[in-house]
Amino acid sequence: MMTAADGARRRILIVGGGTAGWLTAAYLAKTLGANLSGGTEITLIESSDIGIIGVGEGTFPTIRSTLAAIGIDEARFLRESSATFKQGVHFVDWAETPAPDASPTQALGAVPGHTHYFHPFNFPHQGNGPELLPYWLLGEAGDLPFAEAVTLQKAVADAARGPKRPIDPPYAAPLNYAYHFDANRLAVLLRTVAIELGVRHRVGTVTDVVLDGSGAVARVDTREHGSLSADLYIDCSGFRAEIIGRALKVPFKSYQDVLFNDRAVALQVPYDRPDAPIPSYTVATAHEAGWTWDIGLNDRRGTGYVYSSRHTDDTRAEEVLRRYLGLVAEGRDVRLLKFDSGCRAAQWVGNCVAVGLSGGFFEPLESTGIMLIEVAAHMIAQYFPWGETGLDSAQTAASMAATARTYNALMGKRYERIVDFLKLHYCITRRTDSAYWRDNADPATIPESLRDRLAAWAHRPPGRFDFVADHETFLPASYQYVLYGMGFKTDLEPAHALHRRMDEARHEFRGLRTVTPQAVSSLPTHRDLVEEVYRNGFRPPQAAPAVGGRR
Repeated sequence: MMTAADGARRRILIVGGGTAGWLTAAYLAKTLGANLSGGTEITLIESSDIGIIGVGEGTFPTIRSTLAAIGIDEARFLRESSATFKQGVHFVDWAETPAPDASPTQALGAVPGHTHYFHPFNFPHQGNGPELLPYWLLGEAGDLPFAEAVTLQKAVADAARGPKRPIDPPYAAPLNYAYHFDANRLAVLLRTVAIELGVRHRVGTVTDVVLDGSGAVARVDTREHGSLSADLYIDCSGFRAEIIGRALKVPFKSYQDVLFNDRAVALQVPYDRPDAPIPSYTVATAHEAGWTWDIGLNDRRGTGYVYSSRHTDDTRAEEVLRRYLGLVAEGRDVRLLKFDSGCRAAQWVGNCVAVGLSGGFFEPLESTGIMLIEVAAHMIAQYFPWGETGLDSAQTAASMAATARTYNALMGKRYERIVDFLKLHYCITRRTDSAYWRDNADPATIPESLRDRLAAWAHRPPGRFDFVADHETFLPASYQYVLYGMGFKTDLEPAHALHRRMDEARHEFRGLRTVTPQAVSSLPTHRDLVEEVYRNGFRPPQAAPAVGGRR
């Protein structure tokens, strides 16, 4: 392995493009100085024959800080990715079986015959008063659902309003948010930005990955560009896993016994009219053997049905999706995708790191895919071996191995915690109308770590000491929204006397109900916001007024 002592710049070779490759390339180019003297030389090679998976087309709020760190203007990102805003996930029919005569619903808000709840991105409100969750559990908010009682975001989203205004600064807003986007267009934008930042782009086919005597990657052979070598290899080759799987033989750890879904049929459909409201959340509707996603871009809807092949077949899955969509799906072909929820037993081996689908994949529920790419890029940038200058190969290998152990420990725990959170959506259901839902609620399919938490949460709500921050993707608030949206019962009556701030809690609940209509009226419709930003970008004044009377 060549070091800086040999007179060469540090070199990174990224194998594979798409969102994983180009997001990683752009972030590393910005943070490691690809265009700077003494910076890092970053090359990305991708095949022209391999498309982009793009399942779900949704993100997590962390994407805002990542895009800002790369230096992409928010309005440019929105325009060039056909992006819209996402304030959370609206779940339909997950908690209980829909009424026998209830038809598939695409409507916003509540629909008779269907149960629903909202997982917003805003944290539960806590002004100068106490934490509101215990008082909600004790009935002090009346019969309001948890998300509606502790944040105004549900009302804003149900009204098809955006989370911000054109006068708010880029990447900042009164309400927390992420995005929906066109996966292909996002990859093109990231490629353009990465190349602007100094990434070398090569189009070619990898024919072989050659290892050295220690088992590290010595070079990558390509049909069009010969042999390419680097100090660090990043495998973004998708499910093919060219380096981490085929060359390094790192086994894949499947979670199929916990997360049953392994297929999806996807379909893009138009709105019924050009000015149709754009939902600012993903609609996730449960069905007999899986769930449909439904997201709104400015000019189309991205939809699909994620399901378990053990509980249904592809023909029936397509029928379910078409029934959900109705007439708008007629004459349109679905796209079939197959996957296995899981991850590599190790993400970083020797001088290779797997990022994106090559490292692992979970169904698109809660949009973990791009977030895991972000985490990987941030960690690689922090762990990049600048300090290796002048070390001999043995020292370099030892240091790289130590870094790999740290990286693998953190990423491994993160994957395990994501499995717990995704399983939570299924295992506390009260649906018994199909084998799929009965199997999901079977304690034998619930990880022990989640079973222990659920046992504890029956008598106290989730709190920060239940979570190790660097292992978690989803904070306690997300668990709370899902738990209590699904109707989970936490009995706080034995500890009732410990919660003495009843009057303050009631004041906070009333205050939120008071300011919610003001917040809704002060925010633009989601479609108006998107179209205005596409045209003119964000134009913040010196000090934007607060939303709903609260900042």
